Amino acid sequence: MDRFEKLVAEAEAAPVDGWDFSWFEGRATEERPSWGYARAMGERMARASAALDIQTGGGEVLASAAKLPPLTAATEGWPPNIAKATALLRPRGAVVVAAPEDAPLPFADEAFDLVVSRHPVHTYWDEIARVLMPGGAFFSQQVGPASAFEVVEYFLGPQPEEVRNGRHPDAARAGAESAGLEVVDLRSERLRMEFHDIGAVVHFLRKVVWMVPGFTVEQYRPQLRELHEQIEAEGPFTAHSARFLIEARKPAPA
Repeated sequence: MDRFEKLVAEAEAAPVDGWDFSWFEGRATEERPSWGYARAMGERMARASAALDIQTGGGEVLASAAKLPPLTAATEGWPPNIAKATALLRPRGAVVVAAPEDAPLPFADEAFDLVVSRHPVHTYWDEIARVLMPGGAFFSQQVGPASAFEVVEYFLGPQPEEVRNGRHPDAARAGAESAGLEVVDLRSERLRMEFHDIGAVVHFLRKVVWMVPGFTVEQYRPQLRELHEQIEAEGPFTAHSARFLIEARKPAPA
């Protein structure tokens, strides 16, 4: 088995459930946003009385908070992640609720004073506003426009402008305001990514499935081998992720 096949086989065998990215250690790097989402989220959790984490994944980010509110809930739609998040969060007193990403949130109106979400697939602003108490806040780090598009376009070719400009911070602001929320913070950054071997590229595309929809090694084997040879000859394949931070509050009664 040559090096290409060995690296690809390792990546195909690696589990992809949850949002644990430790498999990439030594294989890929990505700069982190300057605002430190997990730390800032943890600070808000420590001050909240009732909190909800939407699309929690495997629960790893929520579990990083040193202190959780007395009432803490999380939603997740993918069964392997539901099981992983439950095992991680139940000992912390948090309940994980199975809920499809595109369904109404299974909670009463004004149930939470803090709602958080890291990298939601889609943000349903009306539902977030509905479950927030007056004076409560939504705090979220999201994927911005043309994130990792060097990878996307390597496999899929040039993308239309409307695709490249999707998930724009301005659209998030408009969505929040249309739901009656006041945006109090909105920041964005582009961050350097490096893939040091082809296994890291394969694992990335298996884990972040919306980048190249329907990705399989067999379908893209010629492109993967060509990229492997490029990395071996020239060094890491470089891309740039896009991230934005948004905090929006539900106005309290006068």
